[in-house]
Amino acid sequence: MGAAAGAAASLPMIVAMERLHERLPGEPARPLPPREITEGMAAKAGVLDDLKEDEKQGLTLTGHYGYGAACGALFGLVAPRHPATAIPAGVVFGLTVWAASYLGWLPASGVRHHPKHDPPARTALMIAAHIVYGVATSSFIAAARGGRGYYER
Repeated sequence: MGAAAGAAASLPMIVAMERLHERLPGEPARPLPPREITEGMAAKAGVLDDLKEDEKQGLTLTGHYGYGAACGALFGLVAPRHPATAIPAGVVFGLTVWAASYLGWLPASGVRHHPKHDPPARTALMIAAHIVYGVATSSFIAAARGGRGYYER
């Protein structure tokens, strides 16, 4: 259930990223982090120069949805059942995914630079997108579990 919720929540996250990216002041002309991560991993594997543009796009989407599913699967083990706690738990979950990725394994592995090298607005965009992802994942899990609202008995 968590994996499906995490994969499904990747769509509103992508929409949020793209919409916010269009509005960023002074944003350098470069792709969003999911594409940067895909290219970084492909470069580490020694295959970046062999990939065509449509393959890069496909790998970016597959990797993003796959990572969303994997994180959702882990969160599904501890996600709250009640809708009233789903949103705050989702915010914490989204921030945790962002921090573990962007402050943790991505720079440590050399796949992507640390966010201190990004403009603050770009970092804020990615934090906001991860909050969208976390809240959506948590809400999908709570709904699938049949959690009850405040006024239901």
